[in-house]
Amino acid sequence: MKSNKLTLYILIAMFLGIVVGYYVHVKASAEFIKSFSTNIKLLTTVFLRCVQMIIAPLVFCTLVVGIAKLGDIKTVGRVGGKAMLWFITASLVSLLIGLVLVNIFQPGKGIELTGAVDASGAKDLIGKTQEFSLVKFVEHVFPKSIFEALTNNEVLQIVIFSVFFGVAASTFGEKARNVVKALDTAAHIILKMVTYVMNLAPLGVFGAIAAVIATKGLEVFKFYGFYLLYFLLGITVLWIVLLLVGLMVLKKRLPELLRTILQPLIVAFSTTSSEAVFPKLTEELEKFGCKDKIVSFILPLGYSFNLDGSMMYMTFASMAIAQASGVHLDLGTQITMLLVLMLTSKGIAGVPRASLVVVTATCAMFNIPPEGIALILPIDHFCDMFRTMTNVLGNALATTVVSKWEGSLENSTQPV
Repeated sequence: MKSNKLTLYILIAMFLGIVVGYYVHVKASAEFIKSFSTNIKLLTTVFLRCVQMIIAPLVFCTLVVGIAKLGDIKTVGRVGGKAMLWFITASLVSLLIGLVLVNIFQPGKGIELTGAVDASGAKDLIGKTQEFSLVKFVEHVFPKSIFEALTNNEVLQIVIFSVFFGVAASTFGEKARNVVKALDTAAHIILKMVTYVMNLAPLGVFGAIAAVIATKGLEVFKFYGFYLLYFLLGITVLWIVLLLVGLMVLKKRLPELLRTILQPLIVAFSTTSSEAVFPKLTEELEKFGCKDKIVSFILPLGYSFNLDGSMMYMTFASMAIAQASGVHLDLGTQITMLLVLMLTSKGIAGVPRASLVVVTATCAMFNIPPEGIALILPIDHFCDMFRTMTNVLGNALATTVVSKWEGSLENSTQPV
């Protein structure tokens, strides 16, 4: 009942955010709108910071405990291999869907590059492209200090350290039992904190929606109608593919899974933050029947390697910018771009506006004017809502499917 109430409050907050934001956008002066947006977003900042303070210790504790409970390196390798098979396949499918649809509909040809966008926002993204060189990528994956990784919430670096720590702990057997038990207790305490933090979700949702509507208004949907329509079509196709595969594996339990993760999906959609739902998603998947050792191992990996919605958007946006810029890319070049995106997008979950940063870097690499990223900045927030929600769905499916493959998916403890 509490979960249903919170979901209702979140939906009410979304509606109120749209109403208040639009009223401010229509009635207020530009100076007031800027001040209002900055201040109202503090509600979202408080919520997201409360969530972010939980992520690093939760990932470390749950992943170490999960690996230790798996028992041996052979089991870790088997479960990890199944997870990576899903991640790589899902990533390629997502990229291909974006590539096919953007070539069919060619949304870039219907978008004006001049007068419609603010190019200033693109400069910041262009300046970040160096972050995705090979050297920077390796540095981003492997931590030089676990404390620095924990401080910065670098999920992939925490995962790397936790895997080494967990595998090492599993080799000690009984000697490491007390350490694993302590971390298991800590993980459950942190999950209890999730309940308290999630009570702030409606305020965070209200702040995020009100701020963006007040600044941009509803006109942005009209101006970029076709671009948004084709993107949503792509997201719909991707959802159909993911749900069909989920139905093949989970069969009659798929609707139950969707009901279980409904609240995390709504929060991810409204806050555009996958991190905001990581703790709650962990809790809901365990309630659904996934063993805690599988959830604590697969879910953190998924947050770094399995970003289905972001992947589809990257090929879609890159090609749309190329079309708007009049740059023709043959099929071979497009496939090369797809493979580049496949590699450079790994481990980007902790980078703000990560998808746009990768798109900008890729455009520069293939002689597409990277300034064209300004083309999609005004509606990126709305696109981000859908791709973030899709990322959460993809990771929930990956975790439950691997649990099913491992024969460790229990019956739900929740009322249907």
